[in-house]
Amino acid sequence: MKTPQVPSPFPTARPRRLSPSLYLTTPKAKPTRSAPAALVGTQVNRLRRAAGVSALELTMRSGVSRSMLSRIENGQVSPSVEMLDRLANGLGIPLSRLFADHRWHADFSHVPSGKGLRVERLGTVADYRYELLGHVLSGNLFVEPYLVMLEADAQPHVTFQHPGLKFLYLLSGDVTYRYGPRRVKMRVGDSLLFDATAMHGIEDLGTQPVSYLSVVFTLRG
Repeated sequence: MKTPQVPSPFPTARPRRLSPSLYLTTPKAKPTRSAPAALVGTQVNRLRRAAGVSALELTMRSGVSRSMLSRIENGQVSPSVEMLDRLANGLGIPLSRLFADHRWHADFSHVPSGKGLRVERLGTVADYRYELLGHVLSGNLFVEPYLVMLEADAQPHVTFQHPGLKFLYLLSGDVTYRYGPRRVKMRVGDSLLFDATAMHGIEDLGTQPVSYLSVVFTLRG
């Protein structure tokens, strides 16, 4: 005689799918950026934008791929010195510029009134008193701002000649200024901007005392 089978009081077990929100998952860690790589990448991006060069143009100039340039500028990769040298050449700048952190090393020069550095001039311009009003130590551009004051015995001098651009702003007096074959009558508030490789200088002195601001711009050698 067979023993009767009693049905189980428990329902047949079925796999149940839990909500994904109930699972404990470890979030993916974001890739960390190297601080030096981030600074160099920021500098590459800043210099490229300042030069008006697109990312595509820089890749063509340097041979660095577009994706690699993007990773460098975002600080996601530490580029080799050779690669940075190619980028610097593409931007037309020294390699050292890519390592300059301008947030902390920007040139700044403050000269209080009457405290300019006296620069002695000899010979025919001995009575031209020059006071240097500031200077910059970095970058490709060399700037020399001077306050020039003519002393009582100063004489006209029209044979100044040097590299760069010169800007003049007359502060007091009036003069006739010669630039090459041209003669310009200057009064207070007048200014000149010219290529300083041509001969130039004050040809005639009018009302005195004469003083003017002189700023010379040249590229560093």
